[in-house]
Amino acid sequence: MKFNIANPATGTMKCIEIDDEKKLASFYDKRISQEVDGKALGDEFEDFIFRIAGGNDKQGFPMMQGVLRGERVRLLMSKGMTYYRPRRAGERKRKSVRGCIIGPDISVIQLVVVKAGKEFPGLTDEASVRPRRLGPKRANNIRKLFNLSPEDKVEDYVIKRDVTRKGRTVTKSPKIQRLVTPRRVMRKQQYQASKVAAREKARSEAAEYEALIKARADERRESAAARRSSRRSGKA
Repeated sequence: MKFNIANPATGTMKCIEIDDEKKLASFYDKRISQEVDGKALGDEFEDFIFRIAGGNDKQGFPMMQGVLRGERVRLLMSKGMTYYRPRRAGERKRKSVRGCIIGPDISVIQLVVVKAGKEFPGLTDEASVRPRRLGPKRANNIRKLFNLSPEDKVEDYVIKRDVTRKGRTVTKSPKIQRLVTPRRVMRKQQYQASKVAAREKARSEAAEYEALIKARADERRESAAARRSSRRSGKA
């Protein structure tokens, strides 16, 4: 069984393969998101704590969170569900996925380091630290990363990177999401004003309709009264 161990602190990943059934037995009947003592993988991972992030069975079907089964199942997938991307609006499809419980027929398990122990080459040592290639895109996340105040300009703190294409260097930067700009404020004000105008129009039209209904009812009563009076005068 293979174990893909990821360390978010250094941005590295290490793949190890273990065939000892005694070590693998400690992972059986565990679920996704559960934490496991690293000593189960060997003494070199002592004091480590891992979190199970997912896995694949021997046929390549991925484990799916929330499916409390130890075998493969077929689920009717729709938009927004994991491992499915609809090609048409409203499309649904039945697909095979693996339950979130680990069993002997799992071939690959993804682990995430929650607590690191002693130094492990390629995973926790300083030589394996990789800087972040991409920075946050959302405006509030950029403010949180650089501890900015509301008065600071978020555009000046976007993490940019240089890319060489066809012999020339191009600077790329992400498009900031949820950034409140004067144009956004103006559009929001227009949208709110349109909603207020629509409510006022609906109220005025409802009042006009009620007045018209009342006028028509008065006309019918007057005509009925006129007919009754003409009948009485004719009989007399």
